[in-house]
Amino acid sequence: MKRLLFISGFIISIAMLSAFAKQQKKKVIFFGDSITQAGVGPTGFITLLQQDLNKAGKSRDFELIGAGIGGNKVYDLYLRLEDDVLSKKPDLVFIYIGINDVWHKRSFGTGTDPDKFEKFYNRIIEKIQAGGAKVVICTPTVIGEKKDFVNELDGDLNKYAEIIRGIAGNKNVELLDLHKATIAYINAHNPDNKSQGILTQDGVHMNETGNRFLADQFAPYIK
Repeated sequence: MKRLLFISGFIISIAMLSAFAKQQKKKVIFFGDSITQAGVGPTGFITLLQQDLNKAGKSRDFELIGAGIGGNKVYDLYLRLEDDVLSKKPDLVFIYIGINDVWHKRSFGTGTDPDKFEKFYNRIIEKIQAGGAKVVICTPTVIGEKKDFVNELDGDLNKYAEIIRGIAGNKNVELLDLHKATIAYINAHNPDNKSQGILTQDGVHMNETGNRFLADQFAPYIK
């Protein structure tokens, strides 16, 4: 009788552990600036992604966490990495930074030099990987939506996008080339060569179409 009770208890414990394991959600963190911060809003790309997962019956599989702060540059991400990312023990982290590192050079004189940008970026990746999470790095989208690279900061933005592409190869991490995808979309949907209003509301921050666009770009990596 005791043996039977022991076996029954053991089977129940295994079943409970199995059910608990199935309920564990994969934590996905989006680490970035104001574009990411807005991503958790009612029409933000992170919210849209979560809605898509819910519709697909995967609401119990993933927990999407926005970790964006307006005005952040790459060294800001490095400084808050422990509190906003590592302490949450994520399974997957998207790093989406670079706009302010370029934009703030013109507007505030406080951008990030290319060599420092690359060093901080590498250290962020190394620390996340050391914590056991997978990393996907994203090139920055746009600062102005005119075609043919005539926006004021297109040259610098292209340079920083290329740095990130190089980091992806050197660190052997997946690359989500948002810069390339955004330019392709604008070229196809901006016949009047507007500086904003296609994917962005002001040349940088996403409108509803832009958030839907971003959600569709991130979706294939969440699986």
